[in-house]
Amino acid sequence: MPSSGRFRNQLLAISSIALLLTIWQLLALALHSPTLPTPAVVAITFWQAVLSGELPYHLGVTLLRLLVSFSLAMLMGCAIGVVLGKNKTLDAFFDNWLVIFLNIPALVTIILCYVWFGLVESAAILAVVVNKLPNVIVTIREGARSLDKDLLEMAQNYRFSKRKTFAYVIWPQLHPFVMAATRSGLALIWKIILVVELLGRSNGMGYQLHIFFQLFDVASLLAYSFAFVAVIQIIEVGFLKPLDRKTLRWRR
Repeated sequence: MPSSGRFRNQLLAISSIALLLTIWQLLALALHSPTLPTPAVVAITFWQAVLSGELPYHLGVTLLRLLVSFSLAMLMGCAIGVVLGKNKTLDAFFDNWLVIFLNIPALVTIILCYVWFGLVESAAILAVVVNKLPNVIVTIREGARSLDKDLLEMAQNYRFSKRKTFAYVIWPQLHPFVMAATRSGLALIWKIILVVELLGRSNGMGYQLHIFFQLFDVASLLAYSFAFVAVIQIIEVGFLKPLDRKTLRWRR
């Protein structure tokens, strides 16, 4: 039964993509405009960009920025979120800071980082981290607040080590919040990186998309966009979901 259900879900997913491509093809044929190329044209443009080496290069640069900024935001956000979730005094003190940073537009933060620190790589990474960090902190803080105190007391009574307490008591409860921050972070952070690259970098996907916009090259815009979306989906399916299943294998 589980295998048949999995096959059914895969069939539905394939059917959904096929329907989307069909609608896209029909609209492109009906409009017959360079502003909406057919899927075949986009596929050819994508393949040419891969063969030329431009797409792999700019995609690699953007992914490297994503990896560095995402790692920094998650590590710092998880640490700060746990501290605020367990310390009511610090939480009350810094709560207004979080509200302010959550409501500052990403574009403003990016511009300020470039103005203050110059058009350098560190300013680009900092802009992405500052935009993502408050979201991670808030999510992890809620997870830390919801930790079961009875389980923590039980761990103390049985004299669990700090490592054992974290691995078997704290982490299983925090895991859903960490995964939520990870998934929302990937969806948010690559969009911010594209704006960062568009405004102040001379390479990366955002820089290329800006050039294609100036040239009204919609086929290249779509080809580069789909390439990045495909990579994010590969990360989701190949890494995040298996990690999720492995971590939650204790659940029925």
